Amino acid sequence: MSASEFLRKEHEEIMRLEKLVTKCSKSLYDGKDVPFSHIDKINFLIAEFLDSIHFTREEGSYFPCVASYDHLNQEIRALLIEHEFSRNIAKQISENLKQWKKGLNKREPVARFLRTYSIFLIDHMKKEEQFFEKAEKEILSKEEEQEMLEQFQSISAIAEKVTSLLEDIDYLEEQDWAK
Repeated sequence: MSASEFLRKEHEEIMRLEKLVTKCSKSLYDGKDVPFSHIDKINFLIAEFLDSIHFTREEGSYFPCVASYDHLNQEIRALLIEHEFSRNIAKQISENLKQWKKGLNKREPVARFLRTYSIFLIDHMKKEEQFFEKAEKEILSKEEEQEMLEQFQSISAIAEKVTSLLEDIDYLEEQDWAK
């Protein structure tokens, strides 16, 4: 397995989260009850799995390695801007959810920002897949791919955290609103 393949595999798990985000948003728009704790868990997964783990791997290792060849810099910049956009949407979900918990009617904004996040994820994952393909074919050597993969896998605490986060996704997928 290469670093690019590793990130693609994470994308498969991220798209499971995207399906939950979509179902949660749809349920809220349809007036169904989704426990605040489940929406909190979705927001936590966005922050922890996407931002703290996946985006950090890309921003800390993958993109700098590709950029060191002074190639695909425009694409990297666009993806970094989109990562920041993702963080801003997640912040809006969190802020509106806090207000909703305090009694303000924020169902619609929470549903809207969840829907926005889902649309973002689908589009962003496609762009990253294309980027990985170009980087893998045109730029990165097998040795660089292997070194990055070893770096991704070297911190066992992150591997344990990912396992826990995937269990959270499993749990949410079993909820009535998610079926």
